[in-house]
Amino acid sequence: METIVKALQKTGLSRNEAKVYASLITLGSSKAGKVAKAAEIDRTSTYNSLKLLLEKGLASYVVIGKIKWFQATHPSRLLGLVKEKEEAIQEIIPHLLSEYQQKKMEENVRLFKGLRGVQTVLQDIVHEGQPNFMFGSEGQLEKFMPYFAQRFTQELKKKRISVKSLVRMGRKDVSSRHASLRRVPKNVQSNVVTNIYGNKIAIIIWSKTPEAILIENKTAAEAYRSYFNFMWEHAK
Repeated sequence: METIVKALQKTGLSRNEAKVYASLITLGSSKAGKVAKAAEIDRTSTYNSLKLLLEKGLASYVVIGKIKWFQATHPSRLLGLVKEKEEAIQEIIPHLLSEYQQKKMEENVRLFKGLRGVQTVLQDIVHEGQPNFMFGSEGQLEKFMPYFAQRFTQELKKKRISVKSLVRMGRKDVSSRHASLRRVPKNVQSNVVTNIYGNKIAIIIWSKTPEAILIENKTAAEAYRSYFNFMWEHAK
């Protein structure tokens, strides 16, 4: 039940709404009191959640002998709900992008913390669609985020984003299996991975709590790329 409730919350439902909807699915047509007991929440919260589910088209009811019997609508309605949210966001994206571009500094440095932050930065590489020059990888992405690492590699390949990766000798770099590889001496080892793409530099620090620094600066990116090309030419 808890797994289902958490998944339902990702569609935009509150925890109580998710628990009530899941209970309705399990119980079938039921009175509010029975739903409250199954969902393990008080009656007032149950009625409030039922009201919200009715408004979202996720529940319905019939009156039998002055008593309301509630039931969940078909689960496919959840997909419709998510699609409606996506369409609403798509409508405002052009405006948000316009505002974002107007306010964004030409020289921008941002700090992201945690695995989600690292994921955000790596997704930006895919979004930009520019060749990626990488050095310092020690397989940290596969170790700490194996499922995302696989998806990230697939997205790079799907968008035909070329990758050049410098790795130390003797190490099989799984993250770079679709990349052009060159080797540097074994004693070159670091917990910092640098990605250079477009006008951006993404520096990922694989500390206890991972951090990512995203620098958007054309001059800096060109300098880093020049430095990378020098190392590339002298690598094996």
